[in-house]
Amino acid sequence: MLELLGLSDEELLRALAGSRAPQLRAAYERFDSAELAQPDRAEPVCCHNPGYPPSLCRPAAPRMLGVAGGRQRLGELSIAPVIAIAGTARATDYGIQMAGSLSRGLALSGLTIACSMADGIADAAIEGATRAGGETIVVWPAGLDVACSARSRSRLAAVLECGCAISELPAGSAARRWTHIAAARTLASLATLVVVVEAEASGHELVAARVARELAKGLAAVPGRVTSRASCGTHELLMSGAKLVRGPGDVLELLCLAEARSSARRGGIGRAIEPHLRATLEGLSDGLDTPQRLANGERSAAEVLLSLSELELLGLVTRGDGGRYVLREPWCQGLLQRPVLSFAAQPARRSG
Repeated sequence: MLELLGLSDEELLRALAGSRAPQLRAAYERFDSAELAQPDRAEPVCCHNPGYPPSLCRPAAPRMLGVAGGRQRLGELSIAPVIAIAGTARATDYGIQMAGSLSRGLALSGLTIACSMADGIADAAIEGATRAGGETIVVWPAGLDVACSARSRSRLAAVLECGCAISELPAGSAARRWTHIAAARTLASLATLVVVVEAEASGHELVAARVARELAKGLAAVPGRVTSRASCGTHELLMSGAKLVRGPGDVLELLCLAEARSSARRGGIGRAIEPHLRATLEGLSDGLDTPQRLANGERSAAEVLLSLSELELLGLVTRGDGGRYVLREPWCQGLLQRPVLSFAAQPARRSG
């Protein structure tokens, strides 16, 4: 499929037109790009434009993209390490939780999250990144103006606040079977590392992983329940050499950030967590799980409740049994031990 996507127009006609070659060639010669609809929110960028992502400069990559969110923003987002999160559309609760947690932690670290616009794992990853105010690239399988579900429109609106959506199909084009494979190819090409969170052992669900290997990209997978069919594909990837990822820290290690944590920092979690929020996190880590216990005579309960609300919006804190507050993710402990190097030019923006 990658070789097929890399064919020129003439080569594609010769390879696939068959008995319809005369009609298709005549239609191709009559084609005028000026007749294509141009959606207001999208602008084109071709492979010769300075704003075109350098990682897409390969024979099988799309020669032109429609970009919602701005060409300049796409160029900026693709410079930082891009983590592609992929997986099944029929995700379990475990997969949804892991995808959201992973993307949220990486977004707070200043990394760019890339996903296809799809249900399941991709949808959970987009939600996790956008709720944390992270920068996200979404690969659209159809024209950017093609109608989609209300949920997808809501996701797209959140993405465009500080990210962008891209498509290689012109306006008005509906998704086709091959466009999902083409979107996986674009997704893997953009990525520094492809992480498969949950997937069955099928070519359709592992297409992003397969493309990543063909393009010699980094590949990792999240382990799942051994009794779950939805994790069979990720377990096969792990057995065949994919790196194991348990959370954002493992991804940062794979990006060789561990040795660089003492170097210059430019935002990310270390700055996104303000002192009063860090104090609340430390209290929660020590087992102080109510506003009264967290206040401890040094702060008022109202101040503590406000910081708890901010931490809930960041996705770092949740309510446990009896309404008590707990750290939402295991990796939140890492915020209290050492700051994490970020590639963001500015501190990660808090949602809400």
